[in-house]
Amino acid sequence: MEWPRTVDDAVALQERLRTQVITTSAPDLRIDTVAGLDVGYRSNDTVAGVCVVFDAKTLVVLDEVVVEDTTDFPYIAGLFAFREMPVLLRALDRVTVAPDLLVADGQGLAHPRRFGLACHLGVHTSIPSIGVAKNAMGAFEQPGNVRGSMSDLVMDGDNGDEVVGRALRTQDGVKPVFVSVGHKIDLDRACAEVLRLAPRYRLPETTRRADTLTRQAVSSG
Repeated sequence: MEWPRTVDDAVALQERLRTQVITTSAPDLRIDTVAGLDVGYRSNDTVAGVCVVFDAKTLVVLDEVVVEDTTDFPYIAGLFAFREMPVLLRALDRVTVAPDLLVADGQGLAHPRRFGLACHLGVHTSIPSIGVAKNAMGAFEQPGNVRGSMSDLVMDGDNGDEVVGRALRTQDGVKPVFVSVGHKIDLDRACAEVLRLAPRYRLPETTRRADTLTRQAVSSG
């Protein structure tokens, strides 16, 4: 596809596509395979995109792909998807196991225009998607201290405060992660899937493995 070349065109595309986001789960949604996606930067314009597909039950890696590319879209908050989507889609296209869920290292609805990377990936591919971020985009109260505790993540909206995700405690006594819907999944299910993917550590295994591969890719050569 032809990607926007200007900031105005990129914002306009987000505004147009945001209306296509589905924030409910299909009654028969079954998630057997999950893909973690992440991007690392070797330089300002050289990027490595990673897609790692796991068995959702056993958390065994089924396939993983690293793709390098260049980008010339400017580094602007709220528009990171236009730097990262092209290389992520190439990586996703090359895995041999089709994922039932995409887990992006970033935001979904927790975005100024309610259309972060996870939303864009989901709408573009029609695959259910969620964003799992290490840092909050919005306001939240600390959830309880035990695994599975959560609290609403809130941003200003047209009609006052809007819940755009949750701060989720994945392990006892560790910092929460920030989960937001991307596409074709509801927030309760998204949080449940993140907990399933994070049996031992703060970050889900999808994020941990993808992050490891991106760091290896950008530090090599």
